[in-house]
Amino acid sequence: MIIHISNSASHSLPGPEDIHREVLSNGITVLTRSNFNSPSVSISGYIQTGSLFDPDEKLGLADFAASALMRGTVKYSFDELYNDLESVGASLGFDAGLHTTSFSGRALAEDLSLLLGLLSEILRQPTFPKVEVEKLRHQLLTGLAIRAQDTADMADLAFDKTLFRNHPYSRPEDGDPETVKAITRADLVKYHKQNFGPRGMAIAIVGAVEPERAVDLVKHALLSWKNPAQPEVPPVPNPKPLTAAANRHHKITGKSQADIVIGSYGPRRKDDDYMAASLGNSVLGQFGMMGRIGESVREKSGLAYYAYSSLSAGVGPGSWTVSAGVNPGNVKKATELIVKELKRFVVDGVTKEELTDSKANFIGRLPLSLESNGGVANALLTIERYDLGLDYYRRYPNIVNAVKQDDVVAVARKYIDPERLVIATAGP
Repeated sequence: MIIHISNSASHSLPGPEDIHREVLSNGITVLTRSNFNSPSVSISGYIQTGSLFDPDEKLGLADFAASALMRGTVKYSFDELYNDLESVGASLGFDAGLHTTSFSGRALAEDLSLLLGLLSEILRQPTFPKVEVEKLRHQLLTGLAIRAQDTADMADLAFDKTLFRNHPYSRPEDGDPETVKAITRADLVKYHKQNFGPRGMAIAIVGAVEPERAVDLVKHALLSWKNPAQPEVPPVPNPKPLTAAANRHHKITGKSQADIVIGSYGPRRKDDDYMAASLGNSVLGQFGMMGRIGESVREKSGLAYYAYSSLSAGVGPGSWTVSAGVNPGNVKKATELIVKELKRFVVDGVTKEELTDSKANFIGRLPLSLESNGGVANALLTIERYDLGLDYYRRYPNIVNAVKQDDVVAVARKYIDPERLVIATAGP
């Protein structure tokens, strides 16, 4: 069965004729799309630095720096930055990941120049005030203390440390208490000076502004930004293949719940089999009441408070996991049942009806995800980051419909070996 998007919905999807893409002379890629049905404008973007640049003894440095960017700049104090934003009803925020430091904001179209000016000031001239840095450190350490008592978070960390052993992806992006305590203001200043720069930066602007006007405003704010010291993004190595099953437990006493994460490697976002894996994952533990996993482990057996599968795919190697929160006394039973479902998934694949339902869900929800300016801005960044092509969303229904049952079986068997799974748990 072929599922289609209606002609009107298809025409509203971003495409080559209404996405303007321009690369500035200093390396910034600008993507814009007009939408005059709303008086506002959304921006999203990223620069090419993240926790991959963190030294082991200063894990959390990229996260700390991103959190500190708006604590003060050469021209603005912490309060002045937020006052300027709030006075026009605008917003702006930053977040660090493995590969990039991202930003997003929103304002009325008439205030886009102000928003981009503040973005430029924050990216280029943060001062990392000592008092604010110490306040932020306290907040980060409090967050890490809360994380240490969260069974779901600690199971995720235990899984990553085991699956990606001796790989950059094994490290927590927000660091550990010891490494965050070791980060100095001088470290933040040095990290910013060395790693923040325009090369490889992307910014998407969507809303009530003509593309040429949006590009001109970006040029005014950011074209003069240069950093000859900006390093190249380090390549991400392929992880070592699993040769046997691996188990890891993180003990947290006094908990009434245990969390389980079971899985293996998954595709990168650009891999040809990503869509087959994504549709397969929907059947396995996403669609409806969390797919087969949710039906088997939670609904029928009553062994879990929640149970679902997820596919994490980005620039580097991904992971394919099943997560569940259970009574500590049910860890063994739930684990065995999840592995049983994974074996069934690998052997039998998906039914024609399951695949058709998931395809309809994927295609039907695409227009919904692009209803807001922010949703479109994020979509434009996705096609830029993974080089999917400006016509990707127009081709999307065909990409989804092209996946066959045999493709799902093949990708499941490629990445999931029930005899070589990582099983991580956290709890009492």
